[in-house]
Amino acid sequence: MQKILVIGAGRSSTSLINYLLEHSTQENWELTLAEKDVSLAQDKINGHSHAQAVSFDVSNAEELEKMVTSNDLIISMLPAALHFTVAEKCAEIGRHLLTASYLNDEIQSLSKQFEANNKLLIMEMGLDPGIDHMSAMKVLDRIKEDGHELTAFETFTGGLLSPDEEKENPWQYKFTWNPRNVVLAGQGFVKFIQEGRYKYIPYHKLFRRTEVIHIPGYGYFEGYANRDSLKYLDLYKLRGINTLYRGTLRRPGFCKAWDVFVQLGATDDTFEMENVAEMTHRQFINSFLSYNPNDSIELKLAHYMNLDMEDEIMYKFKWLGLFSDESIGLEKGTPAKILEHILKKKWTLDETDRDMIVMWHKFNYLENGEAKQIESHMVAIGDDDTNTAMSKTVGLPLAITAKLVLQGKIDLTGVHTPTRKEIYGPVLEELEQLGFEFSERHVDPT
Repeated sequence: MQKILVIGAGRSSTSLINYLLEHSTQENWELTLAEKDVSLAQDKINGHSHAQAVSFDVSNAEELEKMVTSNDLIISMLPAALHFTVAEKCAEIGRHLLTASYLNDEIQSLSKQFEANNKLLIMEMGLDPGIDHMSAMKVLDRIKEDGHELTAFETFTGGLLSPDEEKENPWQYKFTWNPRNVVLAGQGFVKFIQEGRYKYIPYHKLFRRTEVIHIPGYGYFEGYANRDSLKYLDLYKLRGINTLYRGTLRRPGFCKAWDVFVQLGATDDTFEMENVAEMTHRQFINSFLSYNPNDSIELKLAHYMNLDMEDEIMYKFKWLGLFSDESIGLEKGTPAKILEHILKKKWTLDETDRDMIVMWHKFNYLENGEAKQIESHMVAIGDDDTNTAMSKTVGLPLAITAKLVLQGKIDLTGVHTPTRKEIYGPVLEELEQLGFEFSERHVDPT
């Protein structure tokens, strides 16, 4: 019997665990689900005969060594900062490891140790990063193999609400993944290549520089740039390409409204505010506005941001309760932490809410000197607030890869991401069988 250890039973692990349980009898697997909150893990496995739930703290070195030693393959669903602790132990003992988080230099340094033990670590095996790599490389490799010259590649991914859940929500958005990452998105630097020129966008301008994208059957979206597109030049073997741009999708109007938070300073995470315990939503917004005893907070905000009082953005803020006298409900926090807490009150998925994942790629290339363009997209819609599209698109690539590794169908060792055909080929094939298929069309180059 092969033994699988999954560390972490959070929201994004649901589809991963369900897949492993569904295949455990046929594949002769025994699953251990390790989680600080053991009751959460017990709920996930629901008494399955091939699974056990255990209480686990990754900071306990003795406990970690015991858990890694007693399993054949480990899947870490921990926060990104904790992966190295697990990876180092897997490299030392000699166990396969899979995660959905970004590969960094620290973990890459373990590659030779994994190779020496004839074991495999695959990072970035979720949605974004993950399915984005695999679906892009499938087309990029095909274009190159056909002898054509790539000139541009753009890719966008968004976790959103399904169209039928958007009607009463003027933002057409709720949190479908880590809220903190959403609030802090874009901070730092943004760089990409456009028509052969390196381009940079400062954070305070990011949400004003958007691109409109149409997805057949699902309407229009707007995309803003991700932090660093240039690191994909080598990952995707695209040195010399004229345009390389990665971004995030939202519904039209979201970015313009979110930019108000940025300009106010409400997404700042570098200092803690005062008297947070006594602060209301309304006072939080007022903290960033000039003092004027005669004007309302609404009027001051409109003047500061050059908005009409009837502007759609003002309605979006009102819908979030930002002008209400409701207590924030935190003892302390940075502006970003406070904003996240307020937003979660309206942007947390309800039991019946369904989320939607949208991924879109654009490939430009020359075929015998003639300009060609391919657009490819995938849309996935969740079932409810537990079996979300986010959970499926993060968890299923990990689960399928775990099966392939244990079956000996991925003949690799060391540290990798899923940009190699021997990884992305069989994983995408099974994802398509499960309904996660990319639609591809040739369009006139623009």
